[in-house]
Amino acid sequence: MEKQRLLAGLQGEDRALAARVLDLAETALKKAEPVATDFLNPGEKKLLLDLLHYVGEIKVMVFGGYHQAERVRLVLMPVFFLPEAVTFPLAYLEVKSGKDFRPAHGDLLGSLTGLGIKRGKIGDILPFDGGAHIILAKEVEEYVLSHLNRVGAVPVEVAPIDPEQLNVRPQRVKEVKTTVASLRLDAVAGAGFGVSRTKMAREIKAERVKVNWKVVSAPDYQVGLGDTISIRGRGRVVVSEIKGKTKKGRLSLVLQRLQ
Repeated sequence: MEKQRLLAGLQGEDRALAARVLDLAETALKKAEPVATDFLNPGEKKLLLDLLHYVGEIKVMVFGGYHQAERVRLVLMPVFFLPEAVTFPLAYLEVKSGKDFRPAHGDLLGSLTGLGIKRGKIGDILPFDGGAHIILAKEVEEYVLSHLNRVGAVPVEVAPIDPEQLNVRPQRVKEVKTTVASLRLDAVAGAGFGVSRTKMAREIKAERVKVNWKVVSAPDYQVGLGDTISIRGRGRVVVSEIKGKTKKGRLSLVLQRLQ
């Protein structure tokens, strides 16, 4: 495996992540057994799948616990390994309290990281009235079962569940057809989320907006076809089509808003 060639052109956090995963690929080849990454966000997943495409000796499987999972683990294995022999190392837990318990995603995440659980060991968190379902790396399941007894100031009970019990909300997709003066982030995001460009510019400068799961703080950042713009708690907007210019010189776009 020519690691330096594969890492060429990558910098910073992307290069460090890619290097760690190439090390895992080497481990999978040496031990002739599957090896799992930590949980990845969609941007990290794309980066690594593009990279591992060039590692011919390795086969990759992707799963986050359910079909629409945002955070996923990759399992790397030698090409001769049978996929049906792979068990994804995931744990599924239910966190419950009284009927008035309505946990926020951030509260649950903070309680887990407060126990010393690294973010990479935490998958999707699915809150619902009265509790939440959490997908975790299998290797931290017992620790969380033993130590997670409060979310904020609220006492909770934690128990394993079957993945079929996950409280997955159907994803709603709204198509937005619009025109913008340019592909500036504040213009496209404003159109997608239905707010003024000025208000969106403030959100961007406050570092509340991500493009492809990375914070962007410049309102004039240029977005492109296929880019995903997200704001915590407000869903995502995907640039699905750029149709060209109207008679007035504006760009015609089709956006998909996922909630």
